[in-house]
Amino acid sequence: MTPYRKVFGDERMEALRDTAAEASGALHGRTVWNINSTAAGGGVAELLHALMPLARAVGIDCRWLVIDGDTEFFAIAKRLCTRLYGAPGDPEPLGPEQLQHYRAITELEGLALADRVRPGDLVIVHEAQPAGLVDIARRLGATAVWRRHIGRDEPNEHTEEGWAFLRRFVENADATVFLTQSACPDWAPRPHIIPPSIDPCAPKNMELTDEQTLDVLRCTGILDGSAEPLTIRPPVGEQILVRHRATVVRESAPPADAPMVVQVSRWDELKDMAGVLRAFLDADVEGAHLTLAGADVVGVADDPDAQRFWDECVAQWRALPVEQRRRVQLLCLPMTDLRENAVVVNALQRHATVVVQKSIAEGFGLTATEAMWKGRPLIASAVGGLREQIVHGESGLLVDDPHDLATTAQLIRQLLTDPALAHRLGEGARRRVNECYLPDRHLTDWAGLIRSAVTMEVV
Repeated sequence: MTPYRKVFGDERMEALRDTAAEASGALHGRTVWNINSTAAGGGVAELLHALMPLARAVGIDCRWLVIDGDTEFFAIAKRLCTRLYGAPGDPEPLGPEQLQHYRAITELEGLALADRVRPGDLVIVHEAQPAGLVDIARRLGATAVWRRHIGRDEPNEHTEEGWAFLRRFVENADATVFLTQSACPDWAPRPHIIPPSIDPCAPKNMELTDEQTLDVLRCTGILDGSAEPLTIRPPVGEQILVRHRATVVRESAPPADAPMVVQVSRWDELKDMAGVLRAFLDADVEGAHLTLAGADVVGVADDPDAQRFWDECVAQWRALPVEQRRRVQLLCLPMTDLRENAVVVNALQRHATVVVQKSIAEGFGLTATEAMWKGRPLIASAVGGLREQIVHGESGLLVDDPHDLATTAQLIRQLLTDPALAHRLGEGARRRVNECYLPDRHLTDWAGLIRSAVTMEVV
């Protein structure tokens, strides 16, 4: 726990231990199970990788299960998540056939759950993909909590369709958890608002020297120059070997001294990588380069659409004049070793002159939080949790309309040409994360929910 004590300080660390001890006592030896749809890629997996070790270290018996499913199941789940975000997604329906298939896979996963969960355990079901396990967990005698990580501030016809499919699976939960108040429907049972957090000691957020940052980016082929495979020693866990090269689409590698605009996200229509590309080109700052980076499209099990959006971005890049292509690179970051992937993202964010998170809709936006922790100036859409975590003009800059390319371009130009403003916003961003979005606050919130859920107190 020493690395965390260095970040939190003694007072915050002792307060966390006291709170965790109360939660552990309320559990009376029972286990907290987290269930989601993938071990790699996306915000839920990222969050669990960060919280699980720390929760165990402070005395909470916390475990993690990942559901399985066929291609059709994950296509249905992706369609459902997209519509809960308020977008149409693919043209296929969420009708009786899809409901039957979703139920069938869920029942199979319930058999595996029955082999592990004991009466009295607490089961936290994350997101729409495994939502059908809420009722199954309750039938097993467990307390079931459903945690929503996505959403849309204002409902529309697509969100209504998504909820019409999903509500039946979660409305009997013993409690529900949302990232923001605006994402919480009025029918949600026993709702709690718990923003997420990042792990400052994890490979994605640990401190890197300037030399390490450049060596990681050169070794993986992201920046011009060469570097041998290198070993990174994180404050927690085993050393990490950085050696796999990213899949790149570009004319040539950008030089290390070029100003860099970066967006790191999934290859997904709601992350609007194509819009970032257009806004960057419209900003037209001489010498600046753009990097759009996401996970390897074959490395995220629960996102069958990633290949399509990657292909669309590549086609858009190929259609550019050669002078513009020279200033833009598209990256699929290797997922062979998740800790190596995290170090690469860490280095890419640290090297960025400006970080963009131009989401059309967003649950919370942990990639933005990660960049803020590194003191990077951030431009983000004023949607979902991005609007909650960024104080405009103090810890970043917000674009009111996520489709507003002109304002996005203007803000990119402003930050690239005003280093003093960029520095001030970066400092404010790190302070904001330190105060609000580190794991001690997050685990304290969860400890309160655990106590109320297992004792069924009204809160």
